[in-house]
Amino acid sequence: MQRPPIARTTTLIAVLAALASCVPAAGAEDADESGGVLRLATCQFPVSDDIRSNGEWIRSQMRQASDEGADLIHFPECALSGYAGVDLSSIDGLDWDALHSETEAILATARDLGVWVVLGSTHRLGGDHRPHNSLYVINPEGRIVDRYDKRFCTAGDLEHYSPGDHFVTFEVDGVRCGLLICYDIRFPELYREYSKLGVRLMLHSFYNARQKPGSIHPEIMPVTARAYAGVNNMFVSINNSSAPRSWPSRFITPDGLVGASLPTDEPGVMVNVVDLHEPYYDASGPFRPDALRGKLNSGEAVDDPRSEDRTSH
Repeated sequence: MQRPPIARTTTLIAVLAALASCVPAAGAEDADESGGVLRLATCQFPVSDDIRSNGEWIRSQMRQASDEGADLIHFPECALSGYAGVDLSSIDGLDWDALHSETEAILATARDLGVWVVLGSTHRLGGDHRPHNSLYVINPEGRIVDRYDKRFCTAGDLEHYSPGDHFVTFEVDGVRCGLLICYDIRFPELYREYSKLGVRLMLHSFYNARQKPGSIHPEIMPVTARAYAGVNNMFVSINNSSAPRSWPSRFITPDGLVGASLPTDEPGVMVNVVDLHEPYYDASGPFRPDALRGKLNSGEAVDDPRSEDRTSH
């Protein structure tokens, strides 16, 4: 099948030095000298209802990312299966045989390339249960070692999918990674729980393409991810289908800045460095551990009647 050429974008993020007047950056203590660095490929392509075409895109972008030195390759929500309610009118139209064979081909490609892959797809359940909207974690041996299921499904999603009930973390080269899908971003509690689990790289897959004119999503989704990156001191990879009327994938650094992005509505692969040894501005760093434990103030509270009396001046 003929398709547009894949945009090639390789970006090594610039190190942002902590300003002298800022709180010292956090994170370097989380990594020893032998780990804490990986090369992450964030990928986008026009996801469709054609599973075999999606599989070709995925394997092609895996090879490109591997050629550019990626250790971990991140794909969007439902990248292989297509997204029910948008690409597919109903989950009943999903070709499960094609999905199985294309998944096997992707596992083989991961093994041949020796890379980690986070693959958006649909996971079949038994009986009359609706499937999960899932991210498969594929290791360099070509095995699925874990699976994240979208916890917060929209009202429309629930017509096609069953919600998940668990977090997923895994480590690549000393970097602890976490997984979320699309609408999960509306629930900051998920990011906070992942922060408690020590996650320093969030792989958050989206399908915000084929939007209606005037959709708010291109405005609110990326900026929300940037805020979560900053307040949780995480690298965040957000990617999207590049089908028309989408917003572009971004690589966000732990200070909440955009380190790199791909073009809008165009397929592409960008490779960026996640380095836990590099300093990034982290204003809440000194007090975040206490906050995560439930101490929601800095310093020590005083025992003073004038402090307790909140109706006088």
